[in-house]
Amino acid sequence: MTEKPAKTSVPIHELLARRWSGRAFDGDRPVSRADLMALLEAARWAPSCFGEEPWRYILWDRNRSEFSWQKAFDCLNPGNQVWAMNAPILLLALAGDTFRERGTANRWARYDTGAASENLCLQATALGLMAHQMGGFDADEVRESFSIPSDYEPMAMIALGHPGRVDGLDSALRERELAERKRRPLSEIFFEDSWATAMHR
Repeated sequence: MTEKPAKTSVPIHELLARRWSGRAFDGDRPVSRADLMALLEAARWAPSCFGEEPWRYILWDRNRSEFSWQKAFDCLNPGNQVWAMNAPILLLALAGDTFRERGTANRWARYDTGAASENLCLQATALGLMAHQMGGFDADEVRESFSIPSDYEPMAMIALGHPGRVDGLDSALRERELAERKRRPLSEIFFEDSWATAMHR
């Protein structure tokens, strides 16, 4: 497994530092049902506005239904198919745009769904698995292929599995896989008191 812990400017929890979006999956190693249920349970306990829990997920396990997994895989952009073909699990995260009881628009649904997906990804890291979220997929195709209701918006596909060997990737992807992880400095993206005042220690 390629470990790429974040080089943080201040110490953070080891689980957060270890989570990263790798592309080298072990296509021969299935994910256990127990691990999958733990991932979904982690997502279930994410916070949400008014406790709405607006997220929904569709899961495809190649080792249980290769046909369904292939239909989901076909919805991915070609650039993601190149490496996601080795991920035994694909998931689709969806956000419900309406409060069920109130019948009004839920402008926080997509924010909350992102929180649930991050819970899922962190639980994957804790279990020694790897999760990679993707925006590169055909939302219209996945909606039609899997009969998704119109009031749920496909937000992200997630490739999931055990980490694999980096040398199984082509040279361009291998270079990206081994490259140092980077983020903008804190002072560029966090502010104190007003937009014009960068956050400092």
